[in-house]
Order: sequence, then C-alpha cells, then structure tokens
Amino acid sequence: MHILLEQATCEIEVKKSRFIAIASPLSDLSQIKEIVNQCRMEHPLANHVVHAAVLGPKGDLYSYSDDHEPKNTAGRPALEVLKGSGVTNILVLVIRYFGGTLLGTGGLVKAYADSVKEVLKIIKTEPLIDKTSFHISMPYHLYEPIKKQLIEAQATIDSEEFTVEVTLTGTIPSSSYPTCAATIFDLSNGSCALNPIDA
Repeated sequence: MHILLEQATCEIEVKKSRFIAIASPLSDLSQIKEIVNQCRMEHPLANHVVHAAVLGPKGDLYSYSDDHEPKNTAGRPALEVLKGSGVTNILVLVIRYFGGTLLGTGGLVKAYADSVKEVLKIIKTEPLIDKTSFHISMPYHLYEPIKKQLIEAQATIDSEEFTVEVTLTGTIPSSSYPTCAATIFDLSNGSCALNPIDA
C-alpha cells in the first residue's frame, strides 16, 4: 500500500458539467464531514460534493457518499477506483458543477470514476511503512554524529530544540529503530537513548 503525501487537484469536463477532483491525505474517517463542509463553503455554487475515502494499513476502511446524485452513480464508482489504486489514507472529493445536460446513470458513473482516475495520475505517494515516533536529547558535541545516524536510518526529524541540550523529535521506520537505538547508545557511551513516543 502507498499513502498520499500532499493534496492534488484536477478537473475534467463532460457535456459542459465540470468535475473537480481533490485528493487529500486522511488520517481518520471522522475528519471527512468537516473537510466536505469546508469544500462546500469554498464552492457554494456547486451542485454536488461527492466523496470517497480509503483508510487503514490494509486499505479496508471505507466511506463514500453520492451527495444527491442517483444511488451508486457517484460515490460508489469513485470508491471502486480508489480501492483498486493501492493507495490508502486518502480522501477524494469530486465537486460537480452541472452544465445543463443530463448524463444518465452510465454517464455519471463514468464521469465520477474518470475524475478519480485523473487525479490519481498526478498524486505523489510513498510506501506505507510502519513508523515509530521518537525523541532524544543530547549534548551539543554529539548533535552532528547522532543526527547523521538518524538520517542514515531514514528517520524524519520534525523538530530540533536547542536549549541546555539539543532535543530532536521525529519518526523512524520501525524496522530500523532497534539498530539505530543501539548505535546511538554505543556512540554516546550510554549517555543518550532514542526514546519512543506512544502515539
């Protein structure tokens, strides 16, 4: 599975109806309502704001809505495309501005599915890797060598605080954690420890 790194937007037109697809990273299904409401505020003249979402390490949590389009002509086809994409923790909104021509059920299914396919072509993703959050404090003279070890272990450093000591927080692939923690312990003669943060 892959996860979405950043928001992406694209637009297609079908018989003068505009379909704007917005793919956004998602960490919890409970966020969807707020994101949909925000989108409605940004597009007050849109006729429909349809959504489809896939969530979880196995991509087995779903949500979708037809938003007053005929049943199973909008959210469901959008979701089926998402489920087949191998991307998880993703929400796709499809905003429709009606162009005056009815598309029929088959036309709607195709338009919503195609909208999702188009946005999936331009998204940036990374493999879903189990990560451990950490923090570590160290004296200044160990900052460079310890940071080097973390970066070699593919850690992402989210914040650096320079006070009496240097404190780093970030995430590291869980598979690299034990080796990196042991290396840092040895490097600092036991004075510094890589501490996991419970999420």
